[in-house]
Amino acid sequence: MPIEVHVDDVVRLRKVHPCGSYDWRVLRIGADIGLKCLGCGRHVMLPRSTFERRLKSFLTRATPAPQPEPPSQDSELP
Repeated sequence: MPIEVHVDDVVRLRKVHPCGSYDWRVLRIGADIGLKCLGCGRHVMLPRSTFERRLKSFLTRATPAPQPEPPSQDSELP
């Protein structure tokens, strides 16, 4: 089961970036995860499987966007 990740989560990965930082902000989610290094600002894309393997911890969690409610079945029909 995939790990639940949201845009604006701040994560710590197991491998250090060449700038010396372990911390990244999630910019994009999907089959690939878009990340921005909090040390130097570099943007990278990792396949979700690689991201999940390298993920060490969540430093901060973003609140997920609210899901729109489905229309109720009680509405009047014209």
